[in-house]
Amino acid sequence: MTRITRWAALTVAAALLTAGCSGGPSGDDGENDGRSGSKGDGTALDWGRCKASGGAPAPGGDWQCATLRVPLDWSEPDGATIGLALIRAKATGDDRLGSLLFNFGGPGGSGVSMMPSYAGTVAELRERYDLVSWDPRGVAASEGVRCRSDREIQAAESSVDGTPDTPAEERTYFEDAADFGKGCQKAAGKLMAHVSTTDTARDMDRIRQVLGDDRLNYFGISYGTELGGVYAHLFPKKVGRMTLDAVVDPSADTVGHAKNQTRGFQLALDNYLKSTGRDPEQGSREIADLLERIDAEPLPTSSSGRKLTQTLALTGIVLPLYSQASWPALTSALRAAEEGGDGSKLLALADGYNDRDASGRYGTTTHSQRVISCLDDRQRPTAAQARRLLPEFEEISPVFGAFLGWDTAGWCHDWPVPGQHDTPEVSAPGAAPILVIGNTGDPATPYEGARRMADELGEDVGVVLTWKGEGHGAYGSGSDCVDSAVNAYLLDGTVPEDGKVCS
Repeated sequence: MTRITRWAALTVAAALLTAGCSGGPSGDDGENDGRSGSKGDGTALDWGRCKASGGAPAPGGDWQCATLRVPLDWSEPDGATIGLALIRAKATGDDRLGSLLFNFGGPGGSGVSMMPSYAGTVAELRERYDLVSWDPRGVAASEGVRCRSDREIQAAESSVDGTPDTPAEERTYFEDAADFGKGCQKAAGKLMAHVSTTDTARDMDRIRQVLGDDRLNYFGISYGTELGGVYAHLFPKKVGRMTLDAVVDPSADTVGHAKNQTRGFQLALDNYLKSTGRDPEQGSREIADLLERIDAEPLPTSSSGRKLTQTLALTGIVLPLYSQASWPALTSALRAAEEGGDGSKLLALADGYNDRDASGRYGTTTHSQRVISCLDDRQRPTAAQARRLLPEFEEISPVFGAFLGWDTAGWCHDWPVPGQHDTPEVSAPGAAPILVIGNTGDPATPYEGARRMADELGEDVGVVLTWKGEGHGAYGSGSDCVDSAVNAYLLDGTVPEDGKVCS
C-alpha cells in the first residue's frame, strides 16, 4: 500500500501556499547556458522565465522553468508523450556538485509552486547545488487531473458525511466516492493508468539524465520518501546523496497506513493538549463531543452562508497539527467553536488544507493525490470490512478513528482502474547510503516508518537520524543538530552514524 490516507503526507507549508510558477518557458532568459544537455537520450531542456499561475505572480530572481517530454507509458518508450513542468535555480557558489531534486509530498503536491518558497530553508544547500523540482505526472502543470468542478466540490463538502452514521449517509458516502472516480477517469483518459509512483520514479531518472548528472541527488519529504525509495529500488546504482525526511512506512498496507495516521494524529493532539495544560484524554473526549454536536447541527460561519460540518471541522483540526507553530491557531479555532458556536476559524483552517481560496476556487492537489494513490494501491477494503474495523480505530483515537476507519473503504471505492501492489518495493541492495530522518512527534508519517524504511532499503543503505521534535518533518524545523547533519551529508558526503539522535 503506497498511498497516505485522506490526510496527505505533504509539507504543511504547501497546503497554505498559492502557485508561483507554471511549467514551460516564456521567452529567453538572456543566458547563454539556458539549455541543459542530455546524457545520451536525445533530450534537452529549454529553460526560460517562469509564468504566473494560480493568480500568483511568477517567481522572480534566478528561477527558470522548462517542460520535459517523457513517455506516457514507459513500456512503450517510443509512443505517446506527456509534458513535465520543471523549475530550477542555479547554484550560487563556484564549487558546484550538480543538481538536487526535491519532491515535497502528497502525492499530488506541486514542486513547481513549492520550490521557490522552500529555497530559503535550503539556502546553504544552494551554494553547491542547483535547486530543482517538478510537478509529477498528473499534478498541476504536468497534465494535472481535475475530477470535479469547484461547485461540485463545495456541494460534496456540505452533503457527504465522512463518518456515516445511517444507511442513507453510508449510501451517499460511497456514491460520492464512485462519482469522484468516474470524474477522474473522464478527465484523465489514458493518463489514469500511468500516474503511479513507479512511473514517476522512472520520470525522475529521465530528469537526472537531462540535467547532466551521473547520479541522482535527491531530497524527498513525506510521500517524497516513498518515491525516493521506489527510485532507489529501480536504479540502485544511480543513487547519489539521497535524504528522506518524514518517512512513509513502506511495510504498511491500506489498513496499516490508516492505523499509523490515527495513532500519529492522536499523539500530536495529545502533545498539543498537554501544551495548553489540558489532560489529553479529557481534552480528546471534549473535542470528540464537539464533533458529534457539529455532526448533528453544523456550525454557522462568516463565509457566504457556508456551514462547518463535522468533516470540515475535523480537517480544520488536522491542519495545525502538522506544525507546532500552528498550535495557537488551533486553540483559537477550538475556542471559537466550543465557546462561541462559531465555525469560521475551523472552516478557514479546513479551506487551507483543502486548497480553497477566498473566491471559492479549489486546487487540484487532492484530485491528483487520489488518482495516484488509488493506482498504486490494489487493496480495496469493503464497507463491511470498514465497519468491523471501526471499534479498533475508535479505541486508538476518539477524534480521528472513525474518519480514517471509513476512509480505508471509501477512498478508492469502485475505482475505475486496478491498483498495482499492496506495499511498495524499496529494497536497494548496492545503493549508496541513504539518510532516513524520523521525527518522534510526526502526525502524518509517524516515526516508526523511518526505521522500517531503513530496514527495507537494506543493510548498509538506510541510515536513520532521529529528531525528538513536533510536526511533520525535521529538516528546517528548528533543530541545528538535524540541519547540520543533513547539510554535512549532502554537501560533504559525511554520513552520520546510524541511530544518531537529535533532541
